[in-house]
Amino acid sequence: MRLGASVGKGDPGVLRQRARDLEACGIDVLWVAELYGFDGPSMMGFLAAVTERVQIGSAILPFYSRSPALLAMTAAGVDALSGGRCILGIGASGPQVIEGFHGVPFDSPVGRTEELIEICRAIWRREPLEHDGRHYQIPLPEEQGLGLGKPLKLIDHPVRSSIPIFVAASGPKNVQTAARVADGWLPIFFWPERSAQVWGQPLAAGLRERDPSLRPLDVVASASVAIGDDLEELRDMVRPQLALYIGGMGAREMNFYNDLACRYGLEDDARRIQDLYLAGHKDEAARAVPAELVDGTTLIGPAGLVRGRLAAYAAAGVTVLNLRPLGPDPVGTIARVRELLP
Repeated sequence: MRLGASVGKGDPGVLRQRARDLEACGIDVLWVAELYGFDGPSMMGFLAAVTERVQIGSAILPFYSRSPALLAMTAAGVDALSGGRCILGIGASGPQVIEGFHGVPFDSPVGRTEELIEICRAIWRREPLEHDGRHYQIPLPEEQGLGLGKPLKLIDHPVRSSIPIFVAASGPKNVQTAARVADGWLPIFFWPERSAQVWGQPLAAGLRERDPSLRPLDVVASASVAIGDDLEELRDMVRPQLALYIGGMGAREMNFYNDLACRYGLEDDARRIQDLYLAGHKDEAARAVPAELVDGTTLIGPAGLVRGRLAAYAAAGVTVLNLRPLGPDPVGTIARVRELLP
């Protein structure tokens, strides 16, 4: 199992040193988030310049705000600057961000995912681009524009003709699509012991239909980590983020993370968290996050407990574990986790 970490935020000097420290302590993948802050590719290019070994992944680039061709160009550019170390992590994000910030309709995320993967791979192979899909037509049909478009191929020669594409997905259909056509899957709030009851069936269905020429599917989970005794205060630090996603991400009638908590068997807790959060009681919502969800999605406790949790992630099929170290010595914590890996 490889280890990943987010590089976070800061001024260039801080980010440079943090990236190099993470690389030196054994991190295999550095991930860059975007949300609705600074763009991700700028940071990815920066990391390409200040690191030597780690892979550099986007987690995630929302695909509604970019054309498939731009996604392919971006990944090829980062791959060239890094000497073949890019991972293109993509996802739908959510309607609040896509429609509220980018002003683009949030429609058909599953179908779009499959089409844009096909388009990106064709561009990296430097094929003249022609795609006639339900969601993307390239070149643009004559009746939709000036009629002057023609199939083009990427001018530059990519370092690799196949750059790994990882898909963020939580719904059954999107998870099945990721397992069938992507190189990796990025779940959220991965709970090893309950992952099969939520995702086992769509993963198995997608893998049965997977092209054997594709590499084995990577599964990328994320978890907060702290090693030691009497860490209740650090465990409590996880609750606000869980409450934010389960309670406040999206509308009451469309919240993918609340749906996930329900599928984990926490329907009553999920409803209470959402009620409290949407009523403005954010601290209360955080306190309402059940201990079993915190325990199931983190590695916080004595070394023996963390070793057991690492084994659980490995047994659930996780190939890359992204660590969010808590406490004053993040680099030391990551080094200790590497020692405890099964």
